[in-house]
Amino acid sequence: MVWYPLRMTAITLLTNASIYTMDKQRPTATALAMRDGRIIAIGNDDQIRAIGGNEVNLDGKCVIPGLIDAHVHFRNYALGLQQVDLTGCVSRAEAVERVRGRIATTPPGDWIEGLGWVQDDWTDRAFPSAADLDTLSQQHPIYLKHKSGHAAWVNTVALQMVGIDVHTADPDGGAIQRDSDGRATGILLEAPAMLLVRHHIPRRTDADLAAAMRHAQQLCWSVGLVGLHDFDGANCFRALQLLKREGDLGLRIVKNIPAKLIDHAIALGLQSGFGDDWLRMGGIKVFADGALGPRTALMLDPYESEPNNRGIAVVEKEEMMAIAHKAAGHDLSLTVHAIGDKAVHDVLDVYEAIRPLANPNRPPNRIEHVQHIAPADVGRLAQLGVIASVQPTHATSDMFMVDKWLGADRARWAYAFRDLQAAGARVVFGSDCPIESIDPRKGIHAAVTRRRANGDPGVDGWYPAQRFSLAETIEAFTLAAAITSGQQANTGSITLGKAADLTLFDRDIFALAADELVDVDIAGTIVEGSFRYRTF
Repeated sequence: MVWYPLRMTAITLLTNASIYTMDKQRPTATALAMRDGRIIAIGNDDQIRAIGGNEVNLDGKCVIPGLIDAHVHFRNYALGLQQVDLTGCVSRAEAVERVRGRIATTPPGDWIEGLGWVQDDWTDRAFPSAADLDTLSQQHPIYLKHKSGHAAWVNTVALQMVGIDVHTADPDGGAIQRDSDGRATGILLEAPAMLLVRHHIPRRTDADLAAAMRHAQQLCWSVGLVGLHDFDGANCFRALQLLKREGDLGLRIVKNIPAKLIDHAIALGLQSGFGDDWLRMGGIKVFADGALGPRTALMLDPYESEPNNRGIAVVEKEEMMAIAHKAAGHDLSLTVHAIGDKAVHDVLDVYEAIRPLANPNRPPNRIEHVQHIAPADVGRLAQLGVIASVQPTHATSDMFMVDKWLGADRARWAYAFRDLQAAGARVVFGSDCPIESIDPRKGIHAAVTRRRANGDPGVDGWYPAQRFSLAETIEAFTLAAAITSGQQANTGSITLGKAADLTLFDRDIFALAADELVDVDIAGTIVEGSFRYRTF
């Protein structure tokens, strides 16, 4: 007889807590017990203390299932921590000064990278130019990503280094912004154009990325995260595997695959859902369009004051259809970035066309962002079983841009999370970090209030009918994320037998006024039964 005995490790008891399980069979409790990384008992203090073990008295702290961010660019986040942070700059001059500070400590010839600028937050709302950066240095190529990730601001040194001039054609799916004489201004729109420069930036080794991720992982734990759905490329996947091999991966990662690698995935026989509880395959990631900030999101109608601009189709519908059929035919789910209402409509048409090929045993197809949707398309996500993967802080960051560039009639259908849910779609929340903060507390506050942390745009929030309740919001950051990736048997709720993945708040968040949610502190993060972060 061959048998595998359980590891009889110590039992840990969490008592004197406000526990919200996200399990309808037992929604609340005051105590639980963990052993071997699993939940072995849930109940009141007396019941759990009777089990015996190492007791941790939580003194009234709040416990929920571990928070999962369903849309992150983990490589970009980790590396972004080393770059010039342009988030929150209120003017072009402030952004330039932050870059100047980095140049002073950077050897000549080395690249200066940064991210987070938003021209719509500046007084003139005008795009910057290479000339704004040229006075800083003639010895440093500079590459600065827009907050949306869909535009880059570069200097003349960078343009000359890669040979971009009046004769350089716009790449398919991208655009080189030009002045009236046809000269590049220093703004590159969408990935195909951005890559003309980015390909010349020295690539980090897998070990470099892994080192950056170790630091980023600690920051994730400090804001209560136990898992991420990642949308970066192959080098990110290699670095994550390196972390896992070395025993350093302490976040549960769902790794999505760029569409350009679909043939490689098929050749290897990879399928969505392959992997383990720590690192598993998600879907094939496709970009249908751009973003609202640089006005490249693909719209049914033109942008206000720009009658000839309906955005950019990064991947044309016909090509997307071919990718979708190929993916579905090889048990690979699809996850498509679609921000404009035309892009969302086209993606839904694609999903409808491949519905006969659906495999119920693989994770469902997703639309990432669904920021602007035509009223007639709201119910189609539920009809087609498509996940609405959305980011609450995008709504509060972009609300004034939406009002300006779409107008009131169309703004009503922007970030329509409640409408999507009411129509039957499963809604899952994320951050799109580093586009927005990795901190899920900001997303929780935005979803519940539809306001920024400073109270804008007023007491009722922006289109308050789209607000979520706190319970719905926590579910969208926990159980819905687990269901979306096919991991609900192991994570997503505080349920007997599931992994002991927990987020601890210093106060009972369900007893707070909505305004207070932005100020609540993370008291601890437990992954697989072990404290990864703790303040008490």
